[in-house]
Amino acid sequence: MQDQKPTSLNFMVVDDSGITTRKMAKVLEELGHNVVGVARTGKEAIERYVEVNPDMVTMDITMPDMNGIEATRHICREYKDAMIIMVTSHGQEQMVIDAIKAGALGYVIKPFKPETLKASIDRILDKFWN
Repeated sequence: MQDQKPTSLNFMVVDDSGITTRKMAKVLEELGHNVVGVARTGKEAIERYVEVNPDMVTMDITMPDMNGIEATRHICREYKDAMIIMVTSHGQEQMVIDAIKAGALGYVIKPFKPETLKASIDRILDKFWN
């Protein structure tokens, strides 16, 4: 990784909801970032991660075929510098704890506000960017 914290990151957005994916991509782009990949399932996220090599991932928890926690665990095991933000609904606190244990570095709650997402990204960069 770079020495200086970047102002623009390449993101992969992982969510089975097209509406959420579009909203997340729009907000990320408005914050000055690039969306370089999208996945709709946990398995697809694992496959796409290596293809698009994102700086950071937003990962939904509840998805078909493989949930975001399992996908996060797999990605973080294979790619030690992976930076993943979980995107979760209210009432999934235990799942968030499980996701952090799996390697996620932060989370936002749906419906998310742009300033909340920005704060989560900034916190991760401040703490983990070398």
